[in-house]
Parts: sequence; C-alpha cells; structure tokens
Amino acid sequence: MFYALNKLSLLGLYAATIASFIVALPLPAQVLHWMPLIAGGLLVAHALEAVIFSSKLALHKGPMLDSVVLTLLFGFLHWKPLSDARRT
Repeated sequence: MFYALNKLSLLGLYAATIASFIVALPLPAQVLHWMPLIAGGLLVAHALEAVIFSSKLALHKGPMLDSVVLTLLFGFLHWKPLSDARRT
C-alpha cells in the first residue's frame, strides 16, 4: 500500500506539473514556481538511481527499458520491491 500511494502521488505531481504549462492552475504562485523544480529534481535523482542500481533494475520481469522508465518515474518505489522479493 505504501508503494502504491506514493506512486500515485508522484504521478499526480508529474501530471500537475505538465498541466501547469498548458493551462492556468488555481494554485498559489509559489507552488507553481516550485512544482517544475521539484519534478525536475526528482527526475534527475531517479536517473542517477537508474545508473547506480542497474543490477536491481535487471530483476524486473520485462524489458530493461521498461524498468529504466519506471525507475525514472518512481525511483526506489520501483526497484526496492524487486530487490526485497529477491531476498526472500
């Protein structure tokens, strides 16, 4: 449940950030200023995760590209459950 809720939160942040470039959102100016910076920072951090934890990404039961894209979106919320399942 923890992973699912946090993945939904990240998708909401990404969707709101993209929407803020297309339409005027009824949010305070400071929120609109920080949203793209936070989303961009997360994408950069997740890109570093994809490089550092590439061995864990290989545990995904699909193409490696899928695992990389999921890591770019969700970071450890994608690869950590894979790693934990392998240990047990």
